[in-house]
Amino acid sequence: MHAPPRTLDDLLLYRTSRLLSVAGSMVIRLCEGRFGITRREWRLIATLAGHGALGSSQLAEHAQLDRARTSRAVSSLVEKGLVSREQPAGDRRHVRLRLTAPGRKLHAQLYPLVSGINAELLGALDTHEVALLDDMLRRLHARGEAMVAAADLPKADRRRREPPAAR
Repeated sequence: MHAPPRTLDDLLLYRTSRLLSVAGSMVIRLCEGRFGITRREWRLIATLAGHGALGSSQLAEHAQLDRARTSRAVSSLVEKGLVSREQPAGDRRHVRLRLTAPGRKLHAQLYPLVSGINAELLGALDTHEVALLDDMLRRLHARGEAMVAAADLPKADRRRREPPAAR
């Protein structure tokens, strides 16, 4: 059994959030400052680059974003000319999303920069440690998914002004 965390700084989720905040800020600055897209838009572009044309729900699932946020980001990417929406003939309910030529070009320019940030960060570890970290992250992700599936928690409501009564 592991020793219980004593402070916020000992919590795994807090520590990974801080790592994302520090190293992820470089990616955000690249996306927004150099390429004029948000990090969410980058996630969708990278997902489409990796999976090819997808339906909106599939894209949201692969990118691990909710459908509303995905829809807003897709609309922005379509306006920027980086993603196209295609409707199969006679089917208004289904839309296929794919990168346009400018979207593929942006991905080709940005991905190596993001990959370089990732490589530099992992440079703090040796090859064996990187493999161990990869395995550990895979297992933690699987455990997190299982916990979510088993959890009986109320749906988030960020508009609520008062905290709910403790159960």
